[in-house]
Amino acid sequence: MNGILAIYRREIGTYLTGSTAFVFVAVFLLALGVFTWEIGRFFDTGRAGLEPFFQFHPWLWMVFLPAIAMGLWAEERARGTGELLLTLPLSVGEMVIGKFLAAWTVALIALALTLPMWWTVNHLGAPDNAAIALAYLMSALMAAAYISLGAALSALTGNQVMAFILSLSVAFIFTAAGLPVVLSGVIELFGPGAAEAVAQVSMLTHFEAAQRGVLELRSVIFYVGLTASFLTLNGLWVAARRTGN
Repeated sequence: MNGILAIYRREIGTYLTGSTAFVFVAVFLLALGVFTWEIGRFFDTGRAGLEPFFQFHPWLWMVFLPAIAMGLWAEERARGTGELLLTLPLSVGEMVIGKFLAAWTVALIALALTLPMWWTVNHLGAPDNAAIALAYLMSALMAAAYISLGAALSALTGNQVMAFILSLSVAFIFTAAGLPVVLSGVIELFGPGAAEAVAQVSMLTHFEAAQRGVLELRSVIFYVGLTASFLTLNGLWVAARRTGN
């Protein structure tokens, strides 16, 4: 734990002394507000709930979280500190988890700053607070999956711009796989069974149940499993660099 905390504090310090985290949080909150109140036409729904708010979470996470994660490893190379980091008496797992937790903390702070919206809908009416709490929890787990993806590709490429582009592309695939237009095309080409398989690897599919207030164990397993998988890849790619392979 000491190694993880050391890396975590180092990365949090980097976020706090730089502008990336502050810009991310500000732009994320602004975009989420615009999508909820204007594009989602919150006040036209006539309901005291956060459905328009959560509807856009996967898409905004998909865009903003790769920007948070792209520099976790790639920036080390750009600053010339990557080799020094790999020579420290820390395990690869400690470094990977420490960096991941720091980026996830920034995402959770941004998510926590949206809590006044929850207070607002309670002031306007009587929403289903259990469903809202569940959607917040699943959004946090979804954010972890996006960040682990971005961190892994940051370790693979070593270039921030390339890491962002690759992360955004892969994240888009995992998100858009659940769109009706995509699933209908898969049904026409390969049949309903293939469409169901594609839907089960989509961030959207597993988040929709939470928006309805339904806790599905398979969705929790999906987000946790996806996060663990990309963290494992992250560790393998960093270990390869450490050994010179």
